[in-house]
Amino acid sequence: MRAVEFTTELGPEPVLAIPLEAAAQLPKAGKARIIVLTAEDCDDAKWRLAAYEQFMRDDSPEDAIYDTYR
Repeated sequence: MRAVEFTTELGPEPVLAIPLEAAAQLPKAGKARIIVLTAEDCDDAKWRLAAYEQFMRDDSPEDAIYDTYR
C-alpha cells in the first residue's frame, strides 16, 4: 500500500476536501483505504495524565525496586 498524506479543514458538511496536489498523486481508479486523524481532545489528554498519575500512586512498596531500572 502507498500512502498520500495531507491535511484539510473539516466543516459542517460531511465532506472531506482533497487538495489538488494530493489528488494528483492518487490513481484514477481502484480502491483506497481512508484513515482520518484529528487533533486530540484536551479532556482526553487530561484524563490519560490523571490515569497515569493514579497508576503510579498505586504502586506497592514491594515494587519500588523496579523504579530504579531504566
